[in-house]
Amino acid sequence: MSVPCRPHALLVVLFLLVAGCSAGAGRTSGPDASSGAAGPGPGPAPARTAEPFRSPAQIPDLGPMTRAQIPATARQVLVVTGQGPDSNRSAVLLHQLDDPALGWRPGAGPWPAHNGMEGWTDHHLANDLRSPVGVFGLTDAGGRFPDPGALLPYDEEARFAVSGEGFLGEPLEGSFDYVVAINYNRTPGTSPLDRTRPLGGERGGGIWIHVDHGGPTQGCVSLTEDRMRELLLTLDPEKHPVIVMGDAASLAR
Repeated sequence: MSVPCRPHALLVVLFLLVAGCSAGAGRTSGPDASSGAAGPGPGPAPARTAEPFRSPAQIPDLGPMTRAQIPATARQVLVVTGQGPDSNRSAVLLHQLDDPALGWRPGAGPWPAHNGMEGWTDHHLANDLRSPVGVFGLTDAGGRFPDPGALLPYDEEARFAVSGEGFLGEPLEGSFDYVVAINYNRTPGTSPLDRTRPLGGERGGGIWIHVDHGGPTQGCVSLTEDRMRELLLTLDPEKHPVIVMGDAASLAR
């Protein structure tokens, strides 16, 4: 006896078969489900490496006490480093601060120089033949020669002429052809020839950077004439230049 065909049962079977194929085609589980037929997709973006922090460069060989004496406004620092506390030979290096974020950079030098015959002292006295240790402003210049184009106020004056002999018998003539006054025991904003001594005459004065005469000084710092010209053309009052001077051990404090 034949079973009569039931159309609705066949429809149910066909629906289940179609639904099963569709479910298999869109399946999201299994080992290949995440990649699909096209292969693996792009991975996560690589992490960006942070730039290492770099503190602004400091002027080398200066200790914390010396650095603390440099005014915050200074953008030029002339460092004079003596070979020893009793040595009259030293080296000069100009540092500049153009970008505070980067810090100090060498601007010129090192240049050989002379200082006081007996070396250095923390307590300069008149005629002790030692150069004062410390940080001092550089605000005024002058000399017997015409102004070479100095940025600092320049006093051209015949009274800068000098004669005689130095400690080694060398001629002193021409030593003050170019001069930059060091603001030790003097009034800033005046000619280097001004003899006002705010600390009193017993503390000495007239401490300059001047032309080297081939021997030690009475307390000044001396450079060759070409270096003096370069210095005069470089020191800029808008950068509030200062000099840091002393023997190496004192400056390292």
